[in-house]
Amino acid sequence: MRIIKWFVTFCVLSAASSHVFARDLSKNERDLCTWGAGIASTAQQYKLAGLTLYGARKKFQARHFPQQWMRMSALGITEQTYDSDSRMRPEGVRQVYYEGCTRHELARR
Repeated sequence: MRIIKWFVTFCVLSAASSHVFARDLSKNERDLCTWGAGIASTAQQYKLAGLTLYGARKKFQARHFPQQWMRMSALGITEQTYDSDSRMRPEGVRQVYYEGCTRHELARR
């Protein structure tokens, strides 16, 4: 019985602390995750529309990015999106990417 109480207490404290840590992301980290989620969503949209990986890469290469690193990151995200067998809607891909990115940023700390 004691073990169950400790386990429940641990779970409650873990859940409460995860909400506290979720607020620790900086605006830049949230913006980075939002940007990547948008790229993944667009890549999924291209994939579902039947555009080849080569065509999607050309579209992203033609885009103007404010930072130099963004172009290569966008191409990497696109390649990962095309490698996936997922037929999920672009909005779902955006949500999954954002959640994974924020979890990664929190775990990185």
